[in-house]
Amino acid sequence: QLHLMESGGGSVQPGGSLPLSCAASGVQRYIVCMGWFRKVPGKEREGVAMMYFSSDAAFYADSVKDRFTISQEYRKNIVHLQMNSLSPEDTAMYYCAAESSRPRCVQTQRMLEGGTPVGPDQLEGWGQGTQVTVSS
Repeated sequence: QLHLMESGGGSVQPGGSLPLSCAASGVQRYIVCMGWFRKVPGKEREGVAMMYFSSDAAFYADSVKDRFTISQEYRKNIVHLQMNSLSPEDTAMYYCAAESSRPRCVQTQRMLEGGTPVGPDQLEGWGQGTQVTVSS
């Protein structure tokens, strides 16, 4: 069974940086894409960033472009999210997710780019989440 484990997160002042990492284990099929999503209480889960492992193609929500960077460790099923210039609006629970279906990845990419909320059934595997809090 696919298992994802996030690490990193925590509290930071506005303007600061935080790195997040996510490792997938129990992989039965080739992972096509992995990504990061976030949720605040009272709002739906939104896409933050995702990438395709084979091409390194990365996609970002408009709200984090030029501030966040997603990257992978090749052949290790590990992704990182470097978050810079953080603002209080970035405060949320951040979730890592992975998918082995390319059509699902493409659909998720379109949802992320269009700002469409992403439900828990959208992708194959999800981590438990890690809290990121940005405040002074």
